[in-house]
Parts: sequence; C-alpha cells; structure tokens
Amino acid sequence: MPKYLAQASYNAEGVKGLAADSGTTRRAAVARAIESLGGKLESFYFAFGDNDVVAILDLPDNGAAARFAMKVASSGQATIKTTPLLAPEELDRVLDKKVDYRAPGERK
Repeated sequence: MPKYLAQASYNAEGVKGLAADSGTTRRAAVARAIESLGGKLESFYFAFGDNDVVAILDLPDNGAAARFAMKVASSGQATIKTTPLLAPEELDRVLDKKVDYRAPGERK
C-alpha cells in the first residue's frame, strides 16, 4: 500500500481544540479517519517548528490521500502538506526505466 508523509500545522483555533482534547485523542481521530479510507496510520508524532504534526500514512491510493488532506484543510483548524513516499525497492524499479529526455540546450 502506498505511503504518505503528512505534515500539519494548527492555527490558533486548532491549538485550542487540541488543548481541549488530548494528544492521544487526536491520534485516535486521525487513525479512524485513515481507516475509514481503507488505510492505516503507521506513525503519528507532535513536533516543534514549522509542523505541529508529522505522520506516516498507509493509504490505498492518491485519491484517498487527497480526500484526507481536503478533509483536514476544510476543518479550517490546520494546514496540511502530503508527500508521496517511495520505498528504496520502488525507486530501484523506477530507475530501471529508460527516459528519452533532452535537457534545455543539450545536444544529442
């Protein structure tokens, strides 16, 4: 199943909601949402810096990842960035494929 890195940042309203909830309740809510899309929450962490939450999601496809991201964003309490992840074996398969590409200014 494809993996995705989800990075989220709460706005002031989201932080108030988190404080009223709890970290474990938030993680459980995210896990339920991912499971409702046919996936699994692999890991979930709170963080300092640009992102308040970092999670690894197993989801069936890009459509499920987009649905989750849009649901989070539509709450108005957080922004989310979702990045597809490739396993080393997947990258190896990709690198084995030939691409007929010419860079700008390059002569063949």
